[in-house]
Amino acid sequence: MSARRWCCWLTFACLAQVWICARASSFCTAYLNVQVNHSASALPGNLTTWRREVGLFGRESPRYGLKARVLLAEPVHACSPDTRFRGARRETGWIALMKRGSGCTFTEKINRAADRGAAVALIYNEDGTENSVIQMAHPGTTIVAVMMGNVGGTTLAELLHMGVPVTMEIEVGRVFEPLMSHYSIFLISVSFIIITTATVAYFIYYTARRLYRARLQNRKQNQLKAKAKKAMSQLQIRTLKHGDKECVGPDADSCAVCIDVYKPGDVLSVLTCSHFFHKVCVEPWLLEHRTCPMCKSDVLKALGVEVDEETPPDLSSSSSDESLTHSDSVSHTHISSVSHTLSDAASSGYESMCVSDTHTGLEVVCVETQPHYDNPAYERDPAFGRDPTL
Repeated sequence: MSARRWCCWLTFACLAQVWICARASSFCTAYLNVQVNHSASALPGNLTTWRREVGLFGRESPRYGLKARVLLAEPVHACSPDTRFRGARRETGWIALMKRGSGCTFTEKINRAADRGAAVALIYNEDGTENSVIQMAHPGTTIVAVMMGNVGGTTLAELLHMGVPVTMEIEVGRVFEPLMSHYSIFLISVSFIIITTATVAYFIYYTARRLYRARLQNRKQNQLKAKAKKAMSQLQIRTLKHGDKECVGPDADSCAVCIDVYKPGDVLSVLTCSHFFHKVCVEPWLLEHRTCPMCKSDVLKALGVEVDEETPPDLSSSSSDESLTHSDSVSHTHISSVSHTLSDAASSGYESMCVSDTHTGLEVVCVETQPHYDNPAYERDPAFGRDPTL
Protein backbone atom coordinates (compact mmCIF):
# COMPACT_ATOMS: atom_id res chain seq x y z
CA MET A 1 0.00 0.00 0.00
CA SER A 2 1.37 3.41 -0.96
CA ALA A 3 2.12 6.19 1.50
CA ARG A 4 -0.74 8.23 0.08
CA ARG A 5 -3.27 5.49 0.90
CA TRP A 6 -1.83 5.10 4.39
CA CYS A 7 -2.28 8.85 4.97
CA CYS A 8 -5.89 8.70 3.72
CA TRP A 9 -6.73 5.74 5.97
CA LEU A 10 -5.08 7.39 8.95
CA THR A 11 -6.99 10.64 8.38
CA PHE A 12 -10.29 8.74 8.03
CA ALA A 13 -9.62 6.80 11.24
CA CYS A 14 -8.85 10.00 13.15
CA LEU A 15 -12.04 11.69 11.92
CA ALA A 16 -14.13 8.61 12.77
CA GLN A 17 -12.68 8.51 16.27
CA VAL A 18 -13.40 12.21 16.73
CA TRP A 19 -17.00 11.66 15.57
CA ILE A 20 -17.52 8.75 18.00
CA CYS A 21 -16.05 10.70 20.91
CA ALA A 22 -18.23 13.69 20.07
CA ARG A 23 -21.36 11.50 20.08
CA ALA A 24 -20.35 9.87 23.34
CA SER A 25 -20.07 13.24 25.03
CA SER A 26 -23.89 13.61 25.01
CA PHE A 27 -25.95 11.56 27.49
CA CYS A 28 -29.55 11.38 28.74
CA THR A 29 -30.88 10.49 32.19
CA ALA A 30 -33.96 8.41 32.95
CA TYR A 31 -36.62 8.78 35.66
CA LEU A 32 -37.65 5.43 37.16
CA ASN A 33 -41.18 5.28 38.68
CA VAL A 34 -41.40 2.04 40.67
CA GLN A 35 -44.57 0.47 42.11
CA VAL A 36 -44.20 -2.51 44.46
CA ASN A 37 -47.34 -4.53 45.33
CA HIS A 38 -46.78 -6.37 48.63
CA SER A 39 -50.07 -8.29 48.48
CA ALA A 40 -52.45 -9.60 45.87
CA SER A 41 -55.27 -7.40 47.21
CA ALA A 42 -53.59 -4.27 45.85
CA LEU A 43 -54.84 -2.13 48.71
CA PRO A 44 -53.40 1.38 48.94
CA GLY A 45 -51.52 0.49 52.08
CA ASN A 46 -49.75 -2.40 50.35
CA LEU A 47 -48.38 -0.33 47.45
CA THR A 48 -44.95 1.28 47.61
CA THR A 49 -44.14 3.92 45.01
CA TRP A 50 -40.98 5.91 44.45
CA ARG A 51 -39.72 8.09 41.61
CA ARG A 52 -36.07 8.87 41.20
CA GLU A 53 -33.71 10.06 38.48
CA VAL A 54 -31.32 7.17 38.91
CA GLY A 55 -31.11 5.75 35.38
CA LEU A 56 -28.97 6.55 32.34
CA PHE A 57 -29.84 5.63 28.77
CA GLY A 58 -27.25 3.66 26.78
CA ARG A 59 -25.30 5.24 23.95
CA GLU A 60 -27.12 3.35 21.16
CA SER A 61 -30.47 3.11 22.98
CA PRO A 62 -33.73 4.64 21.70
CA ARG A 63 -34.93 7.36 24.04
CA TYR A 64 -38.62 7.10 24.85
CA GLY A 65 -40.77 6.25 27.87
CA LEU A 66 -42.45 2.94 28.66
CA LYS A 67 -44.48 1.38 31.49
CA ALA A 68 -44.36 -2.39 32.03
CA ARG A 69 -43.79 -5.17 34.54
CA VAL A 70 -40.24 -6.00 35.63
CA LEU A 71 -38.96 -9.58 35.29
CA LEU A 72 -35.70 -10.86 36.80
CA ALA A 73 -33.15 -12.83 34.78
CA GLU A 74 -32.16 -16.29 36.01
CA PRO A 75 -29.17 -16.36 36.35
CA VAL A 76 -29.11 -12.68 37.16
CA HIS A 77 -26.13 -11.79 34.91
CA ALA A 78 -27.91 -13.20 31.81
CA CYS A 79 -24.64 -14.42 30.28
CA SER A 80 -25.74 -18.02 29.80
CA PRO A 81 -27.59 -19.05 26.63
CA ASP A 82 -30.07 -20.82 28.90
CA THR A 83 -31.06 -17.60 30.66
CA ARG A 84 -34.79 -17.37 31.33
CA PHE A 85 -37.13 -14.79 32.76
CA ARG A 86 -39.85 -15.97 35.15
CA GLY A 87 -43.30 -15.07 33.81
CA ALA A 88 -42.07 -14.02 30.38
CA ARG A 89 -44.57 -16.24 28.60
CA ARG A 90 -47.55 -14.51 30.25
CA GLU A 91 -46.29 -10.95 29.69
CA THR A 92 -45.74 -8.82 26.59
CA GLY A 93 -43.51 -5.79 26.35
CA TRP A 94 -41.94 -6.37 29.76
CA ILE A 95 -38.76 -4.97 31.36
CA ALA A 96 -35.82 -7.36 31.85
CA LEU A 97 -33.73 -6.75 35.00
CA MET A 98 -30.12 -7.97 34.73
CA LYS A 99 -26.84 -7.41 36.56
CA ARG A 100 -23.64 -6.09 35.03
CA GLY A 101 -20.53 -8.30 34.82
CA SER A 102 -19.74 -12.03 34.77
CA GLY A 103 -17.72 -11.82 31.55
CA CYS A 104 -20.31 -10.94 28.90
CA THR A 105 -20.88 -7.62 27.15
CA PHE A 106 -23.82 -5.25 27.35
CA THR A 107 -24.73 -6.14 23.77
CA GLU A 108 -25.02 -9.85 24.62
CA LYS A 109 -27.22 -9.16 27.65
CA ILE A 110 -29.53 -6.78 25.79
CA ASN A 111 -29.91 -9.02 22.73
CA ARG A 112 -30.60 -12.06 24.93
CA ALA A 113 -33.42 -10.16 26.67
CA ALA A 114 -34.77 -8.96 23.32
CA ASP A 115 -34.82 -12.53 22.01
CA ARG A 116 -36.97 -13.55 25.01
CA GLY A 117 -39.50 -10.78 24.20
CA ALA A 118 -38.38 -7.90 26.46
CA ALA A 119 -39.07 -4.29 25.40
CA VAL A 120 -36.56 -2.73 27.81
CA ALA A 121 -33.24 -4.01 29.16
CA LEU A 122 -32.65 -2.63 32.67
CA ILE A 123 -29.09 -3.39 33.86
CA TYR A 124 -27.94 -2.45 37.35
CA ASN A 125 -24.30 -1.85 38.22
CA GLU A 126 -21.99 -4.38 39.83
CA ASP A 127 -21.28 -4.68 43.56
CA GLY A 128 -19.24 -1.99 45.29
CA THR A 129 -20.33 0.84 42.97
CA GLU A 130 -23.18 2.14 45.18
CA ASN A 131 -25.48 4.34 43.05
CA SER A 132 -22.97 5.26 40.36
CA VAL A 133 -23.84 4.56 36.72
CA ILE A 134 -22.02 4.70 33.40
CA GLN A 135 -23.15 5.23 29.83
CA MET A 136 -23.28 1.80 28.24
CA ALA A 137 -21.91 1.12 24.77
CA HIS A 138 -23.97 -1.62 23.10
CA PRO A 139 -23.76 -1.53 19.29
CA GLY A 140 -26.05 -3.87 17.40
CA THR A 141 -29.11 -3.59 19.69
CA THR A 142 -32.62 -2.31 18.96
CA ILE A 143 -34.52 -2.11 22.27
CA VAL A 144 -34.32 0.50 25.02
CA ALA A 145 -31.35 0.01 27.36
CA VAL A 146 -31.06 1.75 30.74
CA MET A 147 -28.52 1.41 33.56
CA MET A 148 -29.33 2.03 37.21
CA GLY A 149 -27.28 1.97 40.41
CA ASN A 150 -26.34 -1.14 42.38
CA VAL A 151 -28.31 -0.23 45.52
CA GLY A 152 -31.69 0.22 43.80
CA GLY A 153 -31.13 -2.68 41.42
CA THR A 154 -30.23 -5.07 44.24
CA THR A 155 -33.40 -4.07 46.12
CA LEU A 156 -35.58 -4.75 43.07
CA ALA A 157 -33.82 -8.08 42.44
CA GLU A 158 -34.48 -9.22 46.03
CA LEU A 159 -38.18 -8.28 45.78
CA LEU A 160 -38.58 -10.11 42.46
CA HIS A 161 -36.72 -13.13 43.84
CA MET A 162 -39.30 -13.29 46.68
CA GLY A 163 -42.11 -13.15 44.11
CA VAL A 164 -43.23 -9.58 44.81
CA PRO A 165 -44.72 -7.96 41.68
CA VAL A 166 -42.85 -4.85 40.53
CA THR A 167 -44.08 -2.41 37.90
CA MET A 168 -41.89 0.35 36.49
CA GLU A 169 -42.48 3.36 34.30
CA ILE A 170 -39.43 4.80 32.55
CA GLU A 171 -39.47 8.49 31.60
CA VAL A 172 -36.93 10.40 29.55
CA GLY A 173 -34.99 12.72 31.83
CA ARG A 174 -32.56 15.53 31.14
CA VAL A 175 -30.23 15.59 28.17
CA PHE A 176 -26.71 16.83 28.84
CA GLU A 177 -24.92 18.18 25.80
CA PRO A 178 -21.21 19.11 25.68
CA LEU A 179 -20.06 22.71 25.58
CA MET A 180 -19.72 22.31 21.81
CA SER A 181 -21.84 20.13 19.59
CA HIS A 182 -20.27 17.14 17.88
CA TYR A 183 -20.59 18.97 14.57
CA SER A 184 -18.44 21.81 15.89
CA ILE A 185 -15.89 19.38 17.30
CA PHE A 186 -15.83 17.53 13.97
CA LEU A 187 -15.29 20.71 11.94
CA ILE A 188 -12.59 21.95 14.32
CA SER A 189 -10.83 18.61 14.11
CA VAL A 190 -10.98 18.61 10.30
CA SER A 191 -9.60 22.15 10.19
CA PHE A 192 -6.83 21.23 12.61
CA ILE A 193 -5.86 18.17 10.55
CA ILE A 194 -5.82 20.20 7.32
CA ILE A 195 -3.74 22.99 8.83
CA THR A 196 -1.32 20.53 10.43
CA THR A 197 -0.94 18.60 7.18
CA ALA A 198 -0.33 21.78 5.20
CA THR A 199 2.20 23.02 7.76
CA VAL A 200 4.11 19.73 7.78
CA ALA A 201 4.06 19.58 3.97
CA TYR A 202 5.39 23.14 3.70
CA PHE A 203 8.07 22.41 6.30
CA ILE A 204 9.19 19.32 4.38
CA TYR A 205 9.21 21.27 1.11
CA TYR A 206 11.12 24.19 2.63
CA THR A 207 13.69 21.90 4.27
CA ALA A 208 14.19 19.86 1.10
CA ARG A 209 14.59 23.05 -0.92
CA ARG A 210 17.19 24.43 1.47
CA LEU A 211 19.11 21.16 1.49
CA TYR A 212 19.03 21.03 -2.31
CA ARG A 213 20.29 24.60 -2.59
CA ALA A 214 23.01 24.01 -0.02
CA ARG A 215 24.12 20.86 -1.80
CA LEU A 216 24.13 22.64 -5.17
CA GLN A 217 26.09 25.54 -3.72
CA ASN A 218 28.64 23.21 -2.13
CA ARG A 219 29.04 21.39 -5.42
CA LYS A 220 29.64 24.67 -7.27
CA GLN A 221 32.12 25.80 -4.64
CA ASN A 222 34.02 22.53 -4.87
CA GLN A 223 34.12 22.80 -8.65
CA LEU A 224 35.27 26.41 -8.41
CA LYS A 225 37.98 25.54 -5.90
CA ALA A 226 39.20 22.74 -8.17
CA LYS A 227 39.43 25.17 -11.09
CA ALA A 228 41.11 27.76 -8.87
CA LYS A 229 43.74 25.28 -7.68
CA LYS A 230 44.43 24.30 -11.27
CA ALA A 231 44.68 27.97 -12.32
CA MET A 232 46.99 28.88 -9.42
CA SER A 233 49.54 26.43 -10.77
CA GLN A 234 50.13 29.01 -13.52
CA LEU A 235 51.42 31.58 -11.04
CA GLN A 236 55.11 32.31 -11.00
CA ILE A 237 56.94 30.63 -8.11
CA ARG A 238 60.02 32.25 -6.63
CA THR A 239 62.40 31.03 -3.92
CA LEU A 240 64.26 33.72 -1.97
CA LYS A 241 68.03 33.46 -1.69
CA HIS A 242 70.69 35.14 0.40
CA GLY A 243 71.29 38.60 -0.86
CA ASP A 244 67.82 39.24 -2.28
CA LYS A 245 66.61 42.74 -1.43
CA GLU A 246 63.25 41.40 -0.16
CA CYS A 247 64.92 39.71 2.83
CA VAL A 248 67.98 41.86 3.49
CA GLY A 249 68.36 44.96 5.63
CA PRO A 250 65.92 46.95 7.73
CA ASP A 251 63.67 47.56 4.71
CA ALA A 252 63.00 43.86 4.14
CA ASP A 253 59.48 43.10 2.96
CA SER A 254 56.96 41.06 4.90
CA CYS A 255 54.05 38.87 3.83
CA ALA A 256 50.76 40.80 4.01
CA VAL A 257 48.86 37.63 4.96
CA CYS A 258 50.91 36.27 7.87
CA ILE A 259 52.86 39.54 8.64
CA ASP A 260 56.15 37.60 8.82
CA VAL A 261 59.35 39.01 7.37
CA TYR A 262 60.64 37.18 4.33
CA LYS A 263 63.65 34.95 4.98
CA PRO A 264 66.01 33.18 2.63
CA GLY A 265 64.51 29.89 1.46
CA ASP A 266 60.91 31.13 1.59
CA VAL A 267 58.78 30.06 -1.40
CA LEU A 268 56.75 32.94 -2.83
CA SER A 269 53.89 33.11 -5.32
CA VAL A 270 53.97 36.10 -7.68
CA LEU A 271 50.42 37.18 -8.52
CA THR A 272 49.28 38.67 -11.82
CA CYS A 273 49.43 42.12 -10.23
CA SER A 274 53.17 41.59 -9.49
CA HIS A 275 52.59 41.40 -5.73
CA PHE A 276 54.13 38.38 -4.05
CA PHE A 277 53.36 36.49 -0.85
CA HIS A 278 54.18 33.23 0.84
CA LYS A 279 52.86 30.40 -1.31
CA VAL A 280 51.35 28.57 1.68
CA CYS A 281 49.65 31.80 2.78
CA VAL A 282 48.28 33.24 -0.43
CA GLU A 283 46.80 30.08 -1.97
CA PRO A 284 44.20 29.53 0.81
CA TRP A 285 43.54 33.29 0.70
CA LEU A 286 42.82 33.18 -3.04
CA LEU A 287 40.49 30.21 -2.63
CA GLU A 288 38.37 32.21 -0.17
CA HIS A 289 38.69 35.80 -1.46
CA ARG A 290 39.92 35.52 -5.10
CA THR A 291 41.60 38.96 -4.83
CA CYS A 292 45.07 40.20 -4.06
CA PRO A 293 45.45 40.98 -0.34
CA MET A 294 47.01 44.36 -1.17
CA CYS A 295 45.47 45.85 -4.32
CA LYS A 296 42.23 43.79 -4.31
CA SER A 297 42.54 42.91 -8.00
CA ASP A 298 40.75 39.74 -9.07
CA VAL A 299 43.62 37.31 -9.53
CA LEU A 300 41.52 34.26 -10.42
CA LYS A 301 39.63 36.23 -13.05
CA ALA A 302 42.92 37.21 -14.61
CA LEU A 303 43.82 33.51 -14.65
CA GLY A 304 40.58 32.64 -16.46
CA VAL A 305 38.42 31.42 -13.55
CA GLU A 306 35.00 33.08 -13.81
CA VAL A 307 32.24 33.04 -11.17
CA ASP A 308 28.58 32.78 -12.15
CA GLU A 309 26.90 35.34 -9.93
CA GLU A 310 23.15 35.03 -9.47
CA THR A 311 21.36 38.36 -9.66
CA PRO A 312 18.31 38.65 -7.36
CA PRO A 313 15.01 39.48 -9.05
CA ASP A 314 14.13 43.16 -9.17
CA LEU A 315 10.85 43.59 -7.33
CA SER A 316 10.38 47.11 -8.69
CA SER A 317 11.03 46.19 -12.31
CA SER A 318 7.61 47.29 -13.49
CA SER A 319 7.80 50.68 -11.77
CA SER A 320 11.36 51.25 -12.91
CA ASP A 321 10.43 50.36 -16.50
CA GLU A 322 7.59 52.86 -16.43
CA SER A 323 9.80 55.60 -14.99
CA LEU A 324 12.51 54.78 -17.53
CA THR A 325 10.02 55.01 -20.40
CA HIS A 326 8.76 58.33 -19.07
CA SER A 327 12.26 59.73 -18.67
CA ASP A 328 13.19 58.57 -22.18
CA SER A 329 10.23 60.40 -23.66
CA VAL A 330 11.09 63.55 -21.75
CA SER A 331 14.71 63.35 -22.72
CA HIS A 332 13.85 62.86 -26.39
CA THR A 333 11.49 65.83 -26.25
CA HIS A 334 13.55 68.38 -24.32
CA ILE A 335 17.20 67.48 -24.85
CA SER A 336 18.34 68.81 -28.17
CA SER A 337 21.87 67.51 -28.37
CA VAL A 338 24.24 65.39 -26.37
CA SER A 339 27.87 65.42 -27.45
CA HIS A 340 30.56 63.04 -26.28
CA THR A 341 34.03 64.13 -27.12
CA LEU A 342 37.45 63.02 -26.12
CA SER A 343 39.65 65.73 -24.74
CA ASP A 344 43.32 66.25 -25.39
CA ALA A 345 43.99 64.45 -22.16
CA ALA A 346 43.05 61.13 -23.77
CA SER A 347 46.70 60.49 -24.43
CA SER A 348 47.28 60.54 -20.68
CA GLY A 349 44.53 57.94 -20.10
CA TYR A 350 41.54 60.20 -19.35
CA GLU A 351 38.29 60.78 -21.16
CA SER A 352 36.19 63.94 -21.17
CA MET A 353 32.40 63.89 -21.45
CA CYS A 354 30.45 67.10 -22.19
CA VAL A 355 26.67 67.30 -22.05
CA SER A 356 24.63 70.34 -23.00
CA ASP A 357 20.93 71.10 -22.88
CA THR A 358 19.74 74.10 -24.84
CA HIS A 359 16.04 73.84 -24.03
CA THR A 360 16.20 73.57 -20.27
CA GLY A 361 18.99 76.11 -19.83
CA LEU A 362 21.30 73.75 -18.02
CA GLU A 363 24.96 74.58 -17.91
CA VAL A 364 27.51 72.53 -19.75
CA VAL A 365 29.10 69.98 -17.44
CA CYS A 366 32.39 68.31 -18.27
CA VAL A 367 33.44 65.23 -16.36
CA GLU A 368 36.81 63.58 -16.70
CA THR A 369 36.82 59.86 -16.07
CA GLN A 370 39.73 57.49 -15.85
CA PRO A 371 39.47 54.33 -17.97
CA HIS A 372 38.72 51.22 -15.90
CA TYR A 373 41.17 48.39 -15.64
CA ASP A 374 40.63 45.17 -13.73
CA ASN A 375 44.23 45.39 -12.57
CA PRO A 376 45.84 48.82 -13.21
CA ALA A 377 49.15 47.82 -11.70
CA TYR A 378 49.27 44.70 -13.84
CA GLU A 379 48.21 46.61 -16.99
CA ARG A 380 50.86 49.29 -16.57
CA ASP A 381 53.68 46.91 -15.67
CA PRO A 382 56.26 47.14 -18.50
CA ALA A 383 57.78 43.86 -17.33
CA PHE A 384 54.92 41.92 -18.90
CA GLY A 385 55.08 43.84 -22.17
CA ARG A 386 51.49 45.09 -22.26
CA ASP A 387 50.18 48.33 -23.68
CA PRO A 388 47.69 50.06 -21.30
CA THR A 389 45.85 51.66 -24.23
CA LEU A 390 44.82 48.23 -25.61
